[in-house]
Amino acid sequence: MSLQDSVMTALKAAMKSKDTVALTALRSIKSAILLARTSGADAEMNEEDEFKLLQKLVKQRKDSAAIFTEQNRLDLAEPELAEVEVISQFLPQMLDESEVEKVVVDTIASLGASGMKDMGRVMGVVSKTLAGKTDGKTISTLVKAKLS
Repeated sequence: MSLQDSVMTALKAAMKSKDTVALTALRSIKSAILLARTSGADAEMNEEDEFKLLQKLVKQRKDSAAIFTEQNRLDLAEPELAEVEVISQFLPQMLDESEVEKVVVDTIASLGASGMKDMGRVMGVVSKTLAGKTDGKTISTLVKAKLS
């Protein structure tokens, strides 16, 4: 079942149960999928593109929640975090930090990277390898730690 079909099924269930938070999150996913399909020359999205799209939506909501929390607006932060939970249901299981670290160490060894000048090469390979399984911030933090 494609992402769009899964979202539509969940959207119908959320409408029946009158779950407003889930409805908001699912409608934003549906909107983002439609925008992605109509904006580019490539009408079909592959699984990797779908994961990137979902990760982008999750990151936006986490960033918004962090800003709201800084400003002591928990009434606005809580719905954002609830939407993150709904959107995350459509993402594959994320790797924990130790698994990501193992991939980073293996990549550094295979590329022969020795310093920060090689960070771009390492980031590129690790990002492709772990697409949809972790976020770029985690990868970046671990690569910096291992190369410095």
